Amino acid sequence: MTPHRALLARTEELLTVLLRFSGAADAVVSRYFRSHRQLGQGERAFIAETAFAVLRRKRSLEAAAGSAEPRALMLAALLSLFGYSGRALGADPNLVARVRSLDPDSLPSAVRADLPDWLWQRLSALHGEGEAMRIAQGLLAPAPLDLRINLARLSREDALAALKLEAAPTPHSPAGIRLAGKPRINRHPLFLDGSIEVQDEGSQLLAYLIAPRRGEMVADYCAGAGGKTLALAMLMRGAGRLYAMDVSAKRLALLAPRAARAGVTSVHALTLEGPSDARAKRLAGKLDRVLVDAPCSGFGTLRRNPDLKWRHGPEAVAELAAKQIGILESAARLVKPGGRLVYATCSILAEENDAVADRFAAAHPDFRSLDCAALLAAQRIALDTGERLRLWPHRHGTDGFFAAAFERVT
Repeated sequence: MTPHRALLARTEELLTVLLRFSGAADAVVSRYFRSHRQLGQGERAFIAETAFAVLRRKRSLEAAAGSAEPRALMLAALLSLFGYSGRALGADPNLVARVRSLDPDSLPSAVRADLPDWLWQRLSALHGEGEAMRIAQGLLAPAPLDLRINLARLSREDALAALKLEAAPTPHSPAGIRLAGKPRINRHPLFLDGSIEVQDEGSQLLAYLIAPRRGEMVADYCAGAGGKTLALAMLMRGAGRLYAMDVSAKRLALLAPRAARAGVTSVHALTLEGPSDARAKRLAGKLDRVLVDAPCSGFGTLRRNPDLKWRHGPEAVAELAAKQIGILESAARLVKPGGRLVYATCSILAEENDAVADRFAAAHPDFRSLDCAALLAAQRIALDTGERLRLWPHRHGTDGFFAAAFERVT
């Protein structure tokens, strides 16, 4: 669509709020649209796509526009990323000339990567500049829309036929479907009856690492709204006892309607009051499998949440790492001898991933490390990223994920 003056003004208005980085971008956008219900579907799509493009490429757009002002960044994005003409946008010819003449190769690496300096430095130190740039480019690409089929209800083949959308099986998850485009799937009959859920393929694979069996006692220790909880319930085929634990009652409350849609009755939600929660203590040493998808920086999800790289700095990452080891220690107490513990994040930083897993392993001779590639192979998933699972957008088409698996031996 050709953006009219009022539409550009609305986009600039939203960007002005977003660029304060006072809250999660998706929540800010949702609030903005709720307060502007007169906007049509096409107008909303234009505003959201433009705003998120600016958040993804803020540094290179600032270099192109020579300004950090919301309007300049918006126009630079529309000119360079969406192909609009300066005339259609009513843009200053000087701005248009500046944007058109920019040589990306002349920019510093961190600016070309559209990352804060500190984050670029950590990625390049760990992976080398070439691979770090490939990682950054993968995180700038739009994320696909992945679905998880409720295999307890129907097969993936039947779901593909019933969806009647352009879609294909995901490469690795046996329950995954990847859609072409972004249809409004939450109104599809298969979504409404609990046969499908929106879930990134990488997230789905965590359930296969846990590999719960029918009749077991299992916990999703940082359950949030319960996406992974429902994936675990699917693999358990409704038999056994599945605890969804989280410190946030608000997040856990979102699980109940999703479980009801999916016909899951084996989930028991438990709001934790902290690492010494009395009800959790009663389960110590009793659970067969525990998944700890720990709160993290979320930098593996930058394709979907580009604002995180501007909102979370190195101090926040250090604070998260300290919390993560504490959470993992608490969750480990629930695992019985012979039971499995999986620590996972959607981070791409060693501080939140290997450093936490290594620290736990060194302090716990009662746990031995398991090979994630072998665990997935046992589930007939041919994905070998080494002993620990490492997923990348540019390599696997998923969000960035890390996982380390352990077995309690005593």
